[in-house]
Amino acid sequence: MTNPNIPKSIFADARVDAGFAKLDRETDQTRSPSYKLAFQDNDFLLRGDLRPVRFQLELLKPELLMDEAKIGSTFVFYGSARIPETGETSAHLDPHVARRLEAKAHFYDEARALAKLASETAPDTDGTRQFVVCSGGGPSIMAAANRGAQDAGADSIGLNIVLPHEQAPNGYVTPSLSFQFHYFALRKMHFLLRARAVAVFPGGFGTFDETFELLTLIQTGKIKPMPVLMFGREFWTRVVNFDALVEEGVISPGDLDLFTYVDTAEEAWGFVRHWYDHAS
Repeated sequence: MTNPNIPKSIFADARVDAGFAKLDRETDQTRSPSYKLAFQDNDFLLRGDLRPVRFQLELLKPELLMDEAKIGSTFVFYGSARIPETGETSAHLDPHVARRLEAKAHFYDEARALAKLASETAPDTDGTRQFVVCSGGGPSIMAAANRGAQDAGADSIGLNIVLPHEQAPNGYVTPSLSFQFHYFALRKMHFLLRARAVAVFPGGFGTFDETFELLTLIQTGKIKPMPVLMFGREFWTRVVNFDALVEEGVISPGDLDLFTYVDTAEEAWGFVRHWYDHAS
């Protein structure tokens, strides 16, 4: 039996208590930093020995907000922040490098198309949303993913990271699902907590970091296998000699089955659908 007269909590809301802390007069004691409420004291929260607490907060805040948004699973997109959209140029770069990047512009289109397909997944009967597009929140491939979700009229997630140079989330990320991280480790954890499929587009150090950590987690049994879709066989086999890793004995032949090469959005989405249609 539920009784509406029984309060959920007998303690005051923290915001109310914070209001009580505003005194109508100041003294030497109340002016001291030691008197500030701990959760309102930025200098205290940013101390080096408070790092474990900041880790907890950075893990908890996105988790709570995504729970409240009824996000059951995500389709994660990794990839370069430098590949231009079709028709754009990279004139400020070495001409050879610019041509190589511009030749990859079709991956922007494929990321956008795949994100649209994933975002058209109907929610569960209780409203829980599946295969919500999640990117790093930046430009290029990341923007293409969030843009594809917007094409479908769906929300999408952006996990931005604080960097020494100024940056902002791309304009296609749903504002209420746009998150900023200080710690790369916590950001990578949130990439995978709800991930049920990952699309990996050509990219650099960041893409390699995220992708190889994902493959390691599956290889070691830390997480269950899921579709890991490597877009662009030509690119990946040129920059990483996976077969040589097998020949050198540092990975097993079966480890090459942890990922699948694809070239188009339709091929990738078909693989994901088949994977879950036949999951036991």
